[in-house]
Amino acid sequence: MVVSGTRDRAAAATPPAPGRKAVYRSTVGAKGVMAVSGLLLLLFLVAHMAGNLKIFFGAESFDHYAHWLRDIGAPVLPHTWYLWIQRFVLTAALVGHAWAATVLALRAKRARPVRYAHRPKVQGSYAARTMRWGGVIILLFLVWHLLDLTVGTVNPVGNPATPYANVVAGFAPSRWPVTLFYALAVVAIGFHVRHGLFSALRTLGQRTAKGEQRARVAALGFAIILCAGFLSVPFAVLVGLVG
Repeated sequence: MVVSGTRDRAAAATPPAPGRKAVYRSTVGAKGVMAVSGLLLLLFLVAHMAGNLKIFFGAESFDHYAHWLRDIGAPVLPHTWYLWIQRFVLTAALVGHAWAATVLALRAKRARPVRYAHRPKVQGSYAARTMRWGGVIILLFLVWHLLDLTVGTVNPVGNPATPYANVVAGFAPSRWPVTLFYALAVVAIGFHVRHGLFSALRTLGQRTAKGEQRARVAALGFAIILCAGFLSVPFAVLVGLVG
């Protein structure tokens, strides 16, 4: 009877298994949202960068590309519907990405409530700080970028029929603070991409020292190429190569 009573008390003190499974599933779900949303955003960045580079082929080529984006899916989709669908998907991906990042960060903090007395400055803490301030810069940049080159409210030209002229006017030498802000936001995006891609490659199995080194180099190289592609346009306008 004593043994039985002890077992009953032990069983009562043990949290139910379904609760632990629910937490596990929730964490896995957040990581899944993080991965899928991150992939969607990364694919958009690559496609957007490639489209931006068409500005080096001249005004006619760039304007044709910009107008073509509004007609993707025609005649099945009405004019500009593809862009609105894309905006909706990207907004959902951005919100989901931010939600997953917040949830995972809070859970990691709760899992280790006691701080170390002498905690070394490791890459994880540096990346976390970079992601925080970088996220704020990117959010502010998105608002300005939409008002400048999508809506045209703050653009000196702001004519949807002339995208090439809008870009040239938007990054004119007299508006160098805008170009500087754009560059800062692109660098912040580069930090995000480098950290996220490195983490994804490690998750896929690059756990050895050599594998992590390869993942680090690949993530850094990809981020540099992405940043260079985006920054080439405003700086080309700034120095007069495009105009």
